[in-house]
Amino acid sequence: MCVSRRRTTAILQENMEALGDHMKVMVKVFRRECHRVLDSERTTIHGADSMQMVLQLAMAEVKKQHGGEFKVALSDVLMAWKHLLLDKLHLPPPDFARLENYDLIREAYESFLKRSNTVDLVDIFSMYKQLRLADSDPDEPMSPIQMFEFLSGNMEVSELPDASVPSTPSSSQSRRCSSQVKMAVRRVFCSYLSLLVNSKNDMASALTLDVPDRALGRQAFTDVKHAALNSNTSLFLAVTSFVRAIQLGGKGYAPAESDPLRKHVKGLSDFVQFIDNLEEILGEIPDPSVCGAKLVTAIRSVLVKGRSSGDPVYAAAEETTTELKERVCQLHLIQKQSANGSGTGISPARPKAYAVNHATAYGGRDTVKVLMVLLDEEALKPPCRNKADLLSEDQPVLSGAEGTSILTLFRSPEVSTGCSPEPLKNRVQSRLDLLKPKAKDKVVRSQFACTYKDEELPLNRVLEFPSTSQVPSCVHAAPKPKTPPAVDEETTTDKPTSTSENKKHSSEQRGVALGPRSGNAQHRLAGSRKKTGAQMQNKGNKRKQVDSDQQGGSENEPPQKKQPTSVSVKVPGKNVGKTSSKKKLIAGQGKLTSFFRV
Repeated sequence: MCVSRRRTTAILQENMEALGDHMKVMVKVFRRECHRVLDSERTTIHGADSMQMVLQLAMAEVKKQHGGEFKVALSDVLMAWKHLLLDKLHLPPPDFARLENYDLIREAYESFLKRSNTVDLVDIFSMYKQLRLADSDPDEPMSPIQMFEFLSGNMEVSELPDASVPSTPSSSQSRRCSSQVKMAVRRVFCSYLSLLVNSKNDMASALTLDVPDRALGRQAFTDVKHAALNSNTSLFLAVTSFVRAIQLGGKGYAPAESDPLRKHVKGLSDFVQFIDNLEEILGEIPDPSVCGAKLVTAIRSVLVKGRSSGDPVYAAAEETTTELKERVCQLHLIQKQSANGSGTGISPARPKAYAVNHATAYGGRDTVKVLMVLLDEEALKPPCRNKADLLSEDQPVLSGAEGTSILTLFRSPEVSTGCSPEPLKNRVQSRLDLLKPKAKDKVVRSQFACTYKDEELPLNRVLEFPSTSQVPSCVHAAPKPKTPPAVDEETTTDKPTSTSENKKHSSEQRGVALGPRSGNAQHRLAGSRKKTGAQMQNKGNKRKQVDSDQQGGSENEPPQKKQPTSVSVKVPGKNVGKTSSKKKLIAGQGKLTSFFRV
């Protein structure tokens, strides 16, 4: 049985090698003739794994537009992946029902590729017939069915475990974790190199923005994404334009203080500075082998900074650095041999309008070509067999406290609805703090404190000096019932009248001093004065009548003396016994009197 399995494995390996050679031919023709169908020669290629990640983002975006959450199940992604491949390869549709909103998903997928200046492997397969030369290039290196089986992962050769070494769950789990970390680290390396070739690649920008840790989490990525959408540009160009405006722009050109990206200036500046360092290496070193080695070393140094040698990320970065250095040197030697074999001894012509680095410095052009071949080989790798390692939100930690997947990164952070912003204990305590009376600081007031505007007047001052709204509307106020002891009947009848008249007169004077001086108020005061005069005249007539009655009633008896109704104390120089009706107050005198009385 082991012999038959080995034979099957050998056959599959031969088939995979043949398919790999055919796909390399298609990519080579595409690179040679892509200027006929594309605007830029720096267009990068998405491999099978990158295609699935883009499809997952497109499905989540469509679901969010229709009122759902920005997430999608893994089974739905695999079903849509099969639909997409069969549709783009013009093969018969699958047996199961058509996906809901598939047309919108396909449109979002193609829009992402176009916005990022990228193509996928199916696009290269479709353009091969149009781009190939009839004399030198083969007709059709591979069939659509073979392409479908390769991208779906049905033709990948699985490694056979060694029967002599028994496998345990812990060892298999450690191998799975190490392979997942290595795959994630290699993806970051290739993403940095891809930004040097194609700065519009949003997938590469998302994978490198916060790796290593630059304190640019989901909120920072969301702000960058919104800025890119508003300016209709890529993520990297949005970050670069913002940082350049901060560094070089004056007051008139600098971003506004309310710009959300200002909260992440340090992290974005570090990211742009690192890309500038890589571009400086790319432009200053003409030898592609040396330049490529220095680029990979620079990326490795920032990834392993602060990590120990036993860290899985450290080990994966070391291994990836060694492999990429060797491959860059091999590709450079291959390009050298092909250039020497086809050389004619004539000086090279000027670059054409579609050439790499057209109208720019010559330095780095050969290195960019080597990097493009390296990235194309990465795109031609077979897809990952374990889709959960690729598409799940549980990703290895490369920066920060937790691993972040592409789906989680593109998902906007949840906005608080205000239903339960904090625990109940904290909310109750904050409410109690608000209800506590605040202690007022004692303020030393000067003698002119009456001219200050108090927020809350004391209760006694409010009662002593009422406002115009507190002045009684009734002119004839009701007298207070008082029963003085041992007073004659005539005296009792006179006392309430005089008391009410004094109160009315004092209220009138207060109204004159404090009330508004309008026409209506003066008219009311004039009427009240007339009524007071008439009352005084009636009072005098009554006194005369009472005196005449007393004299006429008993002529032979001596006249009786009246009981004193009020006690007056005479102070030398001052007459305190006068009633308040004889005082004439000026504006503000009442406030000053009350203040100094206290």
